[in-house]
Amino acid sequence: MKKKILISIFCITLFFPIQLIHSQEVIDQIVAIVGNQPILKSDIENQYIQMISQGYYGTSVDLKCEILEDLLFQKLLLIQAQKDSIEVGNKEVESELNRRLSVFINQVGSEQKLEEYYGKSIVQIKEEFRSIIKDQLLTQRMQAKLTEDVEITPSEVKSYYEDLHPDSIPIIEESYELSQIVKIPGISEQEKNNCISKLEEIRDRIINGEKFSTMAILYSQDPGSASKGGELGFVSRTDLVPEFSAVAFSLTNTEDVSRIVKTDFGYHIIQLIERKGEMVNIRHILIVPETDQMAIDSLKNELSEIRKKILSDSVSFENAAELYSDDEETSQNNGKIMNPYTGSGKFTPDMLDVPTNRIIKKLQEGEISNPFVTNDLQGKTVVKIIKIDQKVTEHLATIEEDYQELYEYALNLEQQKTVKKWIKDRVEKTYIKIDESYKGCEFIYADWNK
Repeated sequence: MKKKILISIFCITLFFPIQLIHSQEVIDQIVAIVGNQPILKSDIENQYIQMISQGYYGTSVDLKCEILEDLLFQKLLLIQAQKDSIEVGNKEVESELNRRLSVFINQVGSEQKLEEYYGKSIVQIKEEFRSIIKDQLLTQRMQAKLTEDVEITPSEVKSYYEDLHPDSIPIIEESYELSQIVKIPGISEQEKNNCISKLEEIRDRIINGEKFSTMAILYSQDPGSASKGGELGFVSRTDLVPEFSAVAFSLTNTEDVSRIVKTDFGYHIIQLIERKGEMVNIRHILIVPETDQMAIDSLKNELSEIRKKILSDSVSFENAAELYSDDEETSQNNGKIMNPYTGSGKFTPDMLDVPTNRIIKKLQEGEISNPFVTNDLQGKTVVKIIKIDQKVTEHLATIEEDYQELYEYALNLEQQKTVKKWIKDRVEKTYIKIDESYKGCEFIYADWNK
């Protein structure tokens, strides 16, 4: 049986470390040191769990050794990046952190579900992973610097493909290129007023002596913070949406309760716990307005009419997206959805939310779905229609259909040669210590147990 192969063993792991919370149940230990950079047992276990969940296979020993070698390499890159004064700006880190959060929110279905998974608020999740993301971006940039001059020609790609053993021909995964027209249902004035009235009542009860934290546990609809009495922990201004941040940082008295604040997430009241310079620890209560079913039904009808116009050639899908879609990013791109994982327009099924996945399985290339309800990357309810621009079924790669993918495979092989030479040189000059429990690993790229 032919198996899928990775583009490169040394693709820097840019997983969002969603399993980290479970590692807290295990006593941790340092299993390796590269220079002054430690590698923890949990680093390996977390990545192992995630890779298995995403379909990687092999014996647990071999895979864990492979993960360890990848981490050893990353630490070498991090040390070199520091020596070469390679920098990653705070805005870049924040952008990447938000991008990856959006991806995983999309996977689990909503921001609330991600917070429930962690038992933490989005702000706390971001704070925990900010330094991890920064190190990953530094190592990614350093690796790119090592291989920036590696090039291959079309004839070399062809030779690479022709020299492949039949069992080593890559499998091209099922993938889709998609366009969409999105409508966002509004919230009725009555529902908005209901949320405000409920928060006003809660606020009055707090002012009259009831504890903010108790009210948060009872009434807040923020699953990441409600169980903690609404507490978010220490955050900076950039960790919060502007409307929320402006009010949170205006508070000076820990007894005060803020006015009601409206954000894209709903309606909040806020209380200051402590302030340290440009960081505040706060608690809040969130009330989320419910989407009006009549508004959803109305938008479904509207999208059905738009779909009919497209099918009758009264308007193209691209023009309809520009004219009617409420999603600003895709409406300005002819409706085309860009993949936040890769920056390309291709999606594998596991990268899509469940409702969208269910719909596209029933469509052929060029077909347009009926209107359906799902959540956007921020967890908001939306109604949309989807067009399949391109549908690729899983198949063995051919030079005619999959030249770009084969080019990437061949280029990575050449890059690995450069990387392997660099690793051998750096290993000889760097202090490396590996725990006895991993001494039996058969490493591929260097004698890390020198």
